[in-house]
Amino acid sequence: MKIYNNPTKSEWSKILERPALDFSKLEAVVKPILEQVKNEGDAALIKHAAHFYGFAGLDFQVGNREIEAAEKSLDEDLKKAIRIAAKNIEKFHAAQAGEEAAVETMPGVICWRKSVPIQKVGLYIPGGTAPLFSTVLMLGIPAKIAGCREIILCTPPDKKGNVPPSILFVAQLVGITQIFKVGGAQAIAAMAFGTQSIPRVFKIFGPGNQYVMAAKQLVSLGDTAIDLPAGPSEVLVVADATASPSFVAADLLSQAEHGLDSQVVLVTFREEFVQKVREELLVQLEKLPRKEIAGKVIEKAVAVVMNSKAEALDLIDEYAPEHLIINLKKADEFASKIANAGSVFLGNFSPESVGDYASGTNHTLPTNGFAKAFGGVSLDSFVKKTTFQKLTEKGLENIAQTVELMAEAEGLLAHKNAVSIRLRR
Repeated sequence: MKIYNNPTKSEWSKILERPALDFSKLEAVVKPILEQVKNEGDAALIKHAAHFYGFAGLDFQVGNREIEAAEKSLDEDLKKAIRIAAKNIEKFHAAQAGEEAAVETMPGVICWRKSVPIQKVGLYIPGGTAPLFSTVLMLGIPAKIAGCREIILCTPPDKKGNVPPSILFVAQLVGITQIFKVGGAQAIAAMAFGTQSIPRVFKIFGPGNQYVMAAKQLVSLGDTAIDLPAGPSEVLVVADATASPSFVAADLLSQAEHGLDSQVVLVTFREEFVQKVREELLVQLEKLPRKEIAGKVIEKAVAVVMNSKAEALDLIDEYAPEHLIINLKKADEFASKIANAGSVFLGNFSPESVGDYASGTNHTLPTNGFAKAFGGVSLDSFVKKTTFQKLTEKGLENIAQTVELMAEAEGLLAHKNAVSIRLRR
């Protein structure tokens, strides 16, 4: 872990610099895959499944027997934990629903807004060494609450064509019935364009590797909407002397084990505290099964020692972390001033892990500094806000001159006439 003592503001961007991906190189790999799936459909999926995963199957859809077998194979305690998490996530997201009141902007002119579910959505769930079944909860539950008519899920299979049982169990728990054994950029292409087996969707959600992220960005340019721009996962912990070094180290490591490109930052006020955290990191790291990955991330991690909390606040807002853990004496007061963060965890007993799994908030969050402009996935992500207006005759009379004058000033006389013709009648 590199330590920086009271760096000047001009140094912050360099210290907190995220690794830059060469999008042109990614595009060179991903674009042909998108084109092949668009033009060839299932035939391209079969070819890429054999090439990338060693899976030579012809049927991509998961059947009911596989789902039933998955449920039977899972440990009962894990299934119980998943159900508890599901209830919390459902409760939090259901509270975000509600109709907005109609507004009479002037006599006889009534306007209102209605949430309309996106009819078809696609969820991408990574597999590999850490299959993210929790992401099925985070995306499937709000999609169901929103009322999306069609929800499909794509996830990569292993060489035998199997999908992790935890992903299948959670999918059926939240009511997703269309599950496909397709991963990578080709899965994004299948959902964006549609194939003989996989229906086209209107919006794609979910995390993935750099190729999946590149594919999402490319299809969003003209074919299909996506949830939000994303990069490697990240955490920033701000802590003072009241924080437990062991807790802080555990939080840093929980992020570090995600992958080699994870971002880990500690902001504090005394170098002695950093040293205590480093000692704890060494102890805890040895006990982790993914210590090789986590260790390499911690080597590149950054600790910034600041003069004051005011400066720390400015640095945090400049970095705009995906996850922000505030482990300070007056955490609530500090949190109230934060402008840029994906999800915030307050106090000694609020580890980021609870948000990742079961507190109820969504773990699909903006990374790479996009928290300056984006919020995380919520119920609103699965709906469109459609506006309505209804005018009485008197209402049109009241607003007519305003519209006529503005339309004429813009040179759009047909707009003016659409009002004037009604007044004459």
